[in-house]
Amino acid sequence: MIETRLLSTDELLRSVVSKVTEIRVRENELMQEIAELDRRGAASELGYKDLAQVLRHAVRWDLTTAKKWVTNAGLLSGAITPTGSELQPELPATAVAVAEGALSIEHVAVVAKAMETLPAEAEAPLVDYARDHEPNEVRKFAEDLLYRLYQNDPEPRDPEPAPPGNEHWMRWKNGRLEIRAKLDKVTGAKYEALLDPLAKPRPNTADEGPDLRSREEREGDALAELIDLMLRADQLPEHGGEPVTLTLTMSYEDLANRVGHATLDNGDRVPAEQVRQFACNAGIIPMVLGGAGQPLDVGRKTRTFPAAIRRTLVTRDRGCAFPGCGRPPRQCDAHHIRHWADGGDTSVDNAVLLCRHHHTLIHQSKWEVRMVTGMPTFYAPAWLDPQRRPRRNLINTA
Repeated sequence: MIETRLLSTDELLRSVVSKVTEIRVRENELMQEIAELDRRGAASELGYKDLAQVLRHAVRWDLTTAKKWVTNAGLLSGAITPTGSELQPELPATAVAVAEGALSIEHVAVVAKAMETLPAEAEAPLVDYARDHEPNEVRKFAEDLLYRLYQNDPEPRDPEPAPPGNEHWMRWKNGRLEIRAKLDKVTGAKYEALLDPLAKPRPNTADEGPDLRSREEREGDALAELIDLMLRADQLPEHGGEPVTLTLTMSYEDLANRVGHATLDNGDRVPAEQVRQFACNAGIIPMVLGGAGQPLDVGRKTRTFPAAIRRTLVTRDRGCAFPGCGRPPRQCDAHHIRHWADGGDTSVDNAVLLCRHHHTLIHQSKWEVRMVTGMPTFYAPAWLDPQRRPRRNLINTA
């Protein structure tokens, strides 16, 4: 056995990936055995209340851990059948991926749960997505897939109840005003868009050092600053190079036919019928895909991205473009794909929206981003994907 200290970083990471794959195969075998113990009533046979109590003693798991394994085994036993079984799995694409060790138990649980409401043909794209993303992102992808499959279904016969209105509570206590609010998604998105640029941490300076305020404190101070700004409304702050605005994005065809939906900056959807009304409101910009735009390519004249380019990046990327990331546009920076210092233009074709975390990752790691057919496309390091297959953010671009 080679000593780990003699291996390169890439070799170590490839070894970790290989061993995790082996663990996942063994975990699936273990889940099948747990499911079989439950099926044959082993707990009752051994005089226990339930199988989790048996496993608690047999393998010294905490009861919470034991219950989780039993629950997942029950969920998966019908979806993934043991190797050599005469039964056909309910989720054949998932069974193949599990046999390869490509999916964890958490992945399979998410897929199995999602397929309770999705049609059979949705399994293959869902599993393909799960091969490259963590379980929480697979869950989001499944929710979006479900919405897109059924968004054009006829309305139910009984009218849906009217959405609740905005609510606000405030009371004075010990010389301080306590505030609570419940806002509809459009108002909530506008509120977030106003507060977010004011709540950023202060720059780290030699005099003051880093900003040590908690997020709650920063947002509280931001609200206080917002109140002051509203008293002088002509001095509202800029965000991303332009006054605070909310963008509604939808295709021209859908807008003309008053079907489908528009997408808010935070990813929430607004029915087409409401878009025309919102377009009349100050601070809300309807971004129609395919419509006439402003001149966007400013070439080498400037390093920073002007408002026109950023707005188009928001329309195209809809948030952080990194695969699986769901950060909204207001939490993203515009990144030069070919760095400005290396001769890259400040233009839409040389730019991509990235959240702060993934912006740093692209600069400091072997992840790469390129423009392919007009869309930002990412390539993982060789240790993660030896084939370096192209990847895109299917959540933001769905």
